[in-house]
Amino acid sequence: MLRQIGKATYLMPVEEGMRVPGLIIATEKLLKEIEIERPLQQVKNVASLKGIVGYSIAMPDIHWGYGFPIGGVAAMDPETGVISPGGVGYDINCGVRLATLPLLFEEIGEAPLKELIQRIFALVPSGVGRGHKKERGLSERDYSELLSSGAKWCIEHGWGVPEDLEHIESLGKIEGADPDAVSPTAKSRGKDQLGTVGSGNHFVEIGAVDELALADIAEAWGIRKGQLYLMIHSGSRGLGHQTCQDTLNRFVKKGYAEGLPDRQLVAAPIRSPDGEEYFRAMAAAANFAFGNRQKILHEVRVAVQEVLRIPPHEVRLLYDVCHNIAKFETHEFEGKRRRLCIHRKGATRAFGKGHEELSALFKKTGQPVLVPGDMGRASHLLVGEGNALTWCSSCHGAGRARSRVQSLKAWKGRDIKEYMESQGVTVLASSYRTIAEEMPDAYKNVDDVVLAVEEAGLASRVARLKPHFVIKG
Repeated sequence: MLRQIGKATYLMPVEEGMRVPGLIIATEKLLKEIEIERPLQQVKNVASLKGIVGYSIAMPDIHWGYGFPIGGVAAMDPETGVISPGGVGYDINCGVRLATLPLLFEEIGEAPLKELIQRIFALVPSGVGRGHKKERGLSERDYSELLSSGAKWCIEHGWGVPEDLEHIESLGKIEGADPDAVSPTAKSRGKDQLGTVGSGNHFVEIGAVDELALADIAEAWGIRKGQLYLMIHSGSRGLGHQTCQDTLNRFVKKGYAEGLPDRQLVAAPIRSPDGEEYFRAMAAAANFAFGNRQKILHEVRVAVQEVLRIPPHEVRLLYDVCHNIAKFETHEFEGKRRRLCIHRKGATRAFGKGHEELSALFKKTGQPVLVPGDMGRASHLLVGEGNALTWCSSCHGAGRARSRVQSLKAWKGRDIKEYMESQGVTVLASSYRTIAEEMPDAYKNVDDVVLAVEEAGLASRVARLKPHFVIKG
């Protein structure tokens, strides 16, 4: 069924119902390791959507998701195409940000870092549904401004420095957001959740830069071997989840699922009132997520200043990327520059050097691509190569190798915290279940995933990161 057309690149030929071929980024090893049939069927299903151009694409961290596979990318023509909530996901603008400290990991010592992770755990709520106390919730005016302006609103309120914006995808704001397109129920669910981690695979991580691959880019980005880093993975919390559910309910009720191979793909024409309303609400939820990660970073900076006596501006944000989003971008296609709606679900933007949307530093190097792995082995920092085949997209993580239920069952009755300590990792979480569901062997080896991305020419390795202290949702 799949035909290799390049290194770590496979073509899925057009079959009945498909408007475009499928494109699978993977090594032979990964294709043998993962349960591939259901996600590949979803790649086929996505290829049937109206207005799709190029390919229905799967990244090497592909696994089964709602409608679209997680690790899926699809570009839609704005005039003839559709926009799909399943192509973005429930956690709108789930994403990652990476910050560095001006110290080497070994210079600090274990005791202060344990104190630091405990302080962050106290300042940043984590777990299912958890937020701040109700009196810390947003006023209606502040809420509206946050949904419109994203990270900029947080910085204007003292939760960051102006330089942070140059280090966030799209400067921390998706244009076209409309707070009024977000339902009262969605707003209520997110009201006290700004600056919170959430549940599942979300985390705050402290670790050390383990290896360097591209020394010149590492130097340009201020990355040193052994350096202390902080990584944050979170999204739009209850607000984004409810926004997705509200839209799915409305789209199904209006009949947009009719004739699709899977009703979870339900999608409205981009240029329809329903499609435009979803985009406005999705953009608002995405801006909430940018603000959420900005507020978390602020609390982390507070903890670093309290425990390590390092001032906030020295906790330097390197980059923040989305990996659940639909965005309008300009790409070269069939010899013309075209404005397209790019769905990335469990996939990361990976613009190459010189791209007009990048800030000055990253125009010179290419965009940082953040690829969190699992909490026991590694994460990776890559640089985008601007590969046109994948609409300048890369993977977003390791990808699950077993379900949460399977992982929970496999680790039942075992002292998982003690095991993680034996691996050199201290884990804090709101529940035993969360840790058991997120054990390292629940994920593919991120080194293998990154190798596929590099071989296919989507992004190149800059640094390998090793976690040591982790807060799980």
